[in-house]
Amino acid sequence: MLDLRIPTSAAWLETVLANFDSFLVDHAACERKASATGMSFVVRYPDRKELLDDMIEFAREELEHFHRVYRVMAQRGLMLDKDYRDEYVRALRQQARQGGTDGLIDSLLVAGVVEARGCERLKMVADALPAAHELKEMYMDLARAESRHHAFFFRLARFYAPFSEVRARADELLDYEATVVERLPIEARVH
Repeated sequence: MLDLRIPTSAAWLETVLANFDSFLVDHAACERKASATGMSFVVRYPDRKELLDDMIEFAREELEHFHRVYRVMAQRGLMLDKDYRDEYVRALRQQARQGGTDGLIDSLLVAGVVEARGCERLKMVADALPAAHELKEMYMDLARAESRHHAFFFRLARFYAPFSEVRARADELLDYEATVVERLPIEARVH
Protein backbone atom coordinates (compact mmCIF):
# COMPACT_ATOMS: atom_id res chain seq x y z
CA MET A 1 0.00 0.00 0.00
CA LEU A 2 1.07 3.58 -0.60
CA ASP A 3 1.44 5.87 2.39
CA LEU A 4 1.10 9.56 1.66
CA ARG A 5 3.82 11.63 3.32
CA ILE A 6 1.68 14.64 4.21
CA PRO A 7 -2.05 15.02 4.81
CA THR A 8 -4.19 17.34 2.77
CA SER A 9 -4.73 20.60 4.60
CA ALA A 10 -8.01 21.61 6.20
CA ALA A 11 -7.85 24.71 3.98
CA TRP A 12 -8.30 22.46 0.93
CA LEU A 13 -11.49 20.98 2.39
CA GLU A 14 -12.83 24.43 3.28
CA THR A 15 -12.17 25.59 -0.28
CA VAL A 16 -13.94 22.55 -1.74
CA LEU A 17 -16.99 22.91 0.49
CA ALA A 18 -17.24 26.62 -0.31
CA ASN A 19 -17.01 25.94 -4.06
CA PHE A 20 -18.65 22.54 -4.33
CA ASP A 21 -20.01 23.00 -7.85
CA SER A 22 -16.50 23.78 -9.14
CA PHE A 23 -15.23 20.73 -7.29
CA LEU A 24 -17.86 18.52 -8.94
CA VAL A 25 -16.87 19.72 -12.41
CA ASP A 26 -13.21 18.98 -11.67
CA HIS A 27 -14.05 15.65 -10.05
CA ALA A 28 -15.92 14.52 -13.16
CA ALA A 29 -12.90 15.45 -15.28
CA CYS A 30 -10.62 13.45 -12.98
CA GLU A 31 -12.80 10.35 -13.22
CA ARG A 32 -12.91 10.64 -17.02
CA LYS A 33 -9.13 11.03 -17.17
CA ALA A 34 -8.65 8.05 -14.86
CA SER A 35 -10.71 5.92 -17.24
CA ALA A 36 -8.58 7.14 -20.14
CA THR A 37 -5.43 6.31 -18.16
CA GLY A 38 -6.59 2.73 -17.78
CA MET A 39 -7.17 2.43 -21.50
CA SER A 40 -3.83 4.08 -22.26
CA PHE A 41 -2.11 1.22 -20.39
CA VAL A 42 -4.01 -1.22 -22.62
CA VAL A 43 -2.91 0.64 -25.75
CA ARG A 44 0.72 1.17 -24.66
CA TYR A 45 1.29 -2.33 -23.27
CA PRO A 46 -0.74 -4.80 -25.35
CA ASP A 47 2.03 -7.37 -24.87
CA ARG A 48 1.64 -7.30 -21.06
CA LYS A 49 -1.30 -9.70 -21.01
CA GLU A 50 -1.19 -10.03 -17.23
CA LEU A 51 -2.46 -6.45 -16.80
CA LEU A 52 -4.92 -6.11 -19.69
CA ASP A 53 -8.09 -7.60 -18.21
CA ASP A 54 -7.67 -5.82 -14.86
CA MET A 55 -6.82 -2.53 -16.56
CA ILE A 56 -9.88 -2.72 -18.80
CA GLU A 57 -12.02 -3.36 -15.70
CA PHE A 58 -10.38 -0.39 -13.96
CA ALA A 59 -11.15 1.85 -16.96
CA ARG A 60 -14.77 0.68 -16.98
CA GLU A 61 -15.17 1.34 -13.26
CA GLU A 62 -13.68 4.82 -13.57
CA LEU A 63 -15.99 5.54 -16.50
CA GLU A 64 -18.94 4.56 -14.27
CA HIS A 65 -17.62 6.94 -11.60
CA PHE A 66 -17.46 9.68 -14.21
CA HIS A 67 -21.06 8.95 -15.13
CA ARG A 68 -22.16 9.09 -11.47
CA VAL A 69 -20.54 12.46 -10.93
CA TYR A 70 -21.83 13.74 -14.27
CA ARG A 71 -25.41 12.82 -13.29
CA VAL A 72 -25.02 14.85 -10.09
CA MET A 73 -23.70 17.75 -12.15
CA ALA A 74 -26.59 17.51 -14.60
CA GLN A 75 -29.11 17.54 -11.73
CA ARG A 76 -27.49 20.75 -10.50
CA GLY A 77 -27.50 22.32 -13.96
CA LEU A 78 -23.70 22.17 -14.27
CA MET A 79 -21.83 21.61 -17.51
CA LEU A 80 -18.67 19.68 -18.21
CA ASP A 81 -15.61 21.84 -18.76
CA LYS A 82 -13.08 21.68 -21.58
CA ASP A 83 -10.10 19.43 -20.98
CA TYR A 84 -7.19 20.97 -19.10
CA ARG A 85 -3.82 19.83 -17.87
CA ASP A 86 -3.79 18.70 -14.25
CA GLU A 87 -0.58 20.20 -12.84
CA TYR A 88 -0.44 17.71 -9.99
CA VAL A 89 -0.57 14.69 -12.32
CA ARG A 90 1.77 16.35 -14.82
CA ALA A 91 4.39 16.96 -12.12
CA LEU A 92 4.24 13.33 -10.98
CA ARG A 93 4.42 11.96 -14.51
CA GLN A 94 7.53 14.03 -15.18
CA GLN A 95 9.29 12.01 -12.46
CA ALA A 96 8.54 8.70 -14.18
CA ARG A 97 11.32 6.88 -15.97
CA GLN A 98 10.66 6.33 -19.65
CA GLY A 99 10.55 3.09 -21.60
CA GLY A 100 10.85 -0.57 -20.80
CA THR A 101 9.88 -2.24 -17.57
CA ASP A 102 11.15 0.67 -15.46
CA GLY A 103 8.85 3.03 -17.32
CA LEU A 104 5.90 0.68 -16.85
CA ILE A 105 6.60 0.32 -13.13
CA ASP A 106 6.83 4.08 -12.70
CA SER A 107 3.66 4.68 -14.68
CA LEU A 108 1.82 2.20 -12.48
CA LEU A 109 3.22 3.74 -9.30
CA VAL A 110 2.38 7.29 -10.38
CA ALA A 111 -1.19 6.17 -11.09
CA GLY A 112 -1.24 4.53 -7.67
CA VAL A 113 -0.04 7.69 -5.94
CA VAL A 114 -2.71 9.74 -7.73
CA GLU A 115 -5.36 7.25 -6.60
CA ALA A 116 -4.02 7.32 -3.03
CA ARG A 117 -4.33 11.12 -2.85
CA GLY A 118 -7.77 10.90 -4.43
CA CYS A 119 -8.80 8.34 -1.80
CA GLU A 120 -7.69 10.60 1.03
CA ARG A 121 -9.43 13.65 -0.38
CA LEU A 122 -12.71 11.99 -1.35
CA LYS A 123 -12.92 10.50 2.13
CA MET A 124 -12.35 13.96 3.60
CA VAL A 125 -15.27 15.24 1.53
CA ALA A 126 -17.48 12.30 2.55
CA ASP A 127 -16.63 12.76 6.22
CA ALA A 128 -17.35 16.50 6.06
CA LEU A 129 -20.79 16.15 4.47
CA PRO A 130 -23.73 15.97 6.90
CA ALA A 131 -25.15 12.50 7.53
CA ALA A 132 -28.31 13.21 5.52
CA HIS A 133 -26.48 14.86 2.59
CA GLU A 134 -27.45 13.33 -0.73
CA LEU A 135 -23.79 12.90 -1.79
CA LYS A 136 -22.29 11.49 1.40
CA GLU A 137 -22.78 7.84 0.43
CA MET A 138 -21.52 8.43 -3.11
CA TYR A 139 -18.32 10.01 -1.82
CA MET A 140 -17.79 7.17 0.65
CA ASP A 141 -18.23 4.65 -2.18
CA LEU A 142 -15.81 6.55 -4.39
CA ALA A 143 -13.22 6.85 -1.61
CA ARG A 144 -13.37 3.07 -1.09
CA ALA A 145 -12.90 2.54 -4.82
CA GLU A 146 -9.87 4.86 -4.86
CA SER A 147 -8.41 2.82 -2.00
CA ARG A 148 -8.80 -0.39 -4.02
CA HIS A 149 -7.31 1.29 -7.06
CA HIS A 150 -4.14 2.53 -5.43
CA ALA A 151 -3.57 -0.96 -4.04
CA PHE A 152 -4.27 -2.38 -7.51
CA PHE A 153 -1.57 -0.25 -9.17
CA PHE A 154 0.98 -1.09 -6.49
CA ARG A 155 0.17 -4.81 -6.81
CA LEU A 156 0.61 -4.65 -10.60
CA ALA A 157 3.97 -2.89 -10.22
CA ARG A 158 5.12 -5.70 -7.93
CA PHE A 159 4.42 -8.14 -10.74
CA TYR A 160 7.31 -6.60 -12.71
CA ALA A 161 9.97 -6.20 -10.01
CA PRO A 162 10.76 -7.46 -6.52
CA PHE A 163 8.81 -5.91 -3.68
CA SER A 164 11.89 -4.14 -2.27
CA GLU A 165 12.61 -2.38 -5.58
CA VAL A 166 8.99 -1.36 -6.09
CA ARG A 167 8.73 -0.14 -2.48
CA ALA A 168 11.94 1.92 -2.82
CA ARG A 169 10.73 3.55 -6.03
CA ALA A 170 7.26 4.17 -4.55
CA ASP A 171 8.94 5.84 -1.55
CA GLU A 172 10.84 8.19 -3.89
CA LEU A 173 7.67 9.10 -5.77
CA LEU A 174 5.71 9.59 -2.54
CA ASP A 175 8.43 11.89 -1.18
CA TYR A 176 8.25 13.92 -4.38
CA GLU A 177 4.44 13.94 -4.32
CA ALA A 178 4.54 15.65 -0.91
CA THR A 179 6.57 18.52 -2.37
CA VAL A 180 4.07 18.86 -5.22
CA VAL A 181 1.12 19.02 -2.82
CA GLU A 182 2.87 21.66 -0.72
CA ARG A 183 3.65 23.95 -3.65
CA LEU A 184 0.41 23.81 -5.65
CA PRO A 185 -2.25 26.41 -4.87
CA ILE A 186 -5.28 25.30 -2.88
CA GLU A 187 -8.24 25.09 -5.25
CA ALA A 188 -11.62 23.36 -5.38
CA ARG A 189 -10.12 20.44 -7.28
CA VAL A 190 -9.44 16.83 -6.47
CA HIS A 191 -5.70 17.42 -6.99
